Amino acid sequence: MKPTYTYNQTYLWLISLTAALGGFLFGYDWVVIGGAKPFYEPFFNITSVGDQGWGTSSALIGCMIGAGICILISDKLGRKRLLIASGLLFSISAIGTALAGTFWEFNFYRIIGGVAMGVALNLSPLYIAELSPPEKRGKMVTINQLLIMFGVLLAQLINWQISLADTQLADDATFEMIAASWSGQNGWRWMFAAEAVPALLFFGLMFFVPESVPWLIKNKEEDKARKILVRIGGENYAQDSIAEVKTTLREGDFGRVNLKELFQKRIMKLLGIGIFLAFLQQWSGINVVIYYAADIFQAAGYNLKQMMLNIVVIGGVMVLSVFITIFTVDRFGRKKLLLIGTSAMAILYGLIGYFFYIDLGGNAVVFAVLTNVMFYSFTLAPLLWVVLSEIFPTRIRGAAISIGALAHWIGNFTLTYFFPAIRENLGWANNFWLYGAICAFGFLVIYYVLPETKGKSLEEIEKELVG
Repeated sequence: MKPTYTYNQTYLWLISLTAALGGFLFGYDWVVIGGAKPFYEPFFNITSVGDQGWGTSSALIGCMIGAGICILISDKLGRKRLLIASGLLFSISAIGTALAGTFWEFNFYRIIGGVAMGVALNLSPLYIAELSPPEKRGKMVTINQLLIMFGVLLAQLINWQISLADTQLADDATFEMIAASWSGQNGWRWMFAAEAVPALLFFGLMFFVPESVPWLIKNKEEDKARKILVRIGGENYAQDSIAEVKTTLREGDFGRVNLKELFQKRIMKLLGIGIFLAFLQQWSGINVVIYYAADIFQAAGYNLKQMMLNIVVIGGVMVLSVFITIFTVDRFGRKKLLLIGTSAMAILYGLIGYFFYIDLGGNAVVFAVLTNVMFYSFTLAPLLWVVLSEIFPTRIRGAAISIGALAHWIGNFTLTYFFPAIRENLGWANNFWLYGAICAFGFLVIYYVLPETKGKSLEEIEKELVG
């Protein structure tokens, strides 16, 4: 029987919420582009599918760079320092993008923001997982996803309100009319600039939280780790946790990570699972819904202001859906929820494709899209990061998760950049049917390959999966 401890819930929540501000900023940066797209494209006179794809996906180049940085130095510099740096980069990106005078400058600052996104999405859930007790870890890591969704919702609300502020812009405005309007000249700038406030808050607050406990122990700072653990769960909890971490850090394991270790046979299987889930999360098609929501709703027959409102509703659904995860992830487990999500999304993409095939637009498409977003938001969206933060050994966890994050961003970039061309060649219906087939394949892989990790300590998981 496992010992029971009394945890300092306030301290745990403060640490988790502070780190999860990185997730909040990721969420904002992730979707602000979708609401700004109808306005900055006319301003920069973007008409080719190549430039459309580049404007939407340029930040993802930075995300890949951020994930690569984490692979190389997160186990050397620690989680805290890199999260502080990401807060600074978010701030620079928000202000720089808002002030951009050329499409080149716009993409340059979007790439800087992408680096921050890559670091935050990688390290915020890892940091929370490494400081959370096993029985609370799923819930605490999911807080990061909850704040991602709050960031999504805030960005969409701000985009919507800014679009409404331009009372002179007609609902059926042409490309040229939008370019000459206040929304086309300045409105989209405020959509990006608003991110600077939470970015600076995150940057400042991260100075006041502790470093990851396993990282401190691995780097021979056990006294600091003990003080943190005592504050979280008391003396007995600190003693037991340190002993458990040390058990996994076997003799000789206190040195720096050699990247060759990631390619050992026993680790490669886990990396394969992580990389597959990362690509599945992206190629499930959700970012097409997020980044190109305006295009989807326009194709379904909605005008400009109706499109902006529908995008806000998507954000609301995403926020509410994460609460399902918080109350189910440690009860039903990661695997079962992922199976529910992939099967439901496969069916819903089939329906959405059918609606476009028979030219049935309007509310039917909106309802199917929102339901699809709901299933994604309480399964694939948060659980990728829960699983990645659990399945890798302590010694190489930072680097391994970074590889999963890099795969995530490669999948995101390829999907987002090539979507306009794919849509032109396949059409809307075939495009959504393709995503449905991918989700169905993901269901089979998860069913046969993914291990369940709920309720186990990180050290127990390591012993079971790696030995």
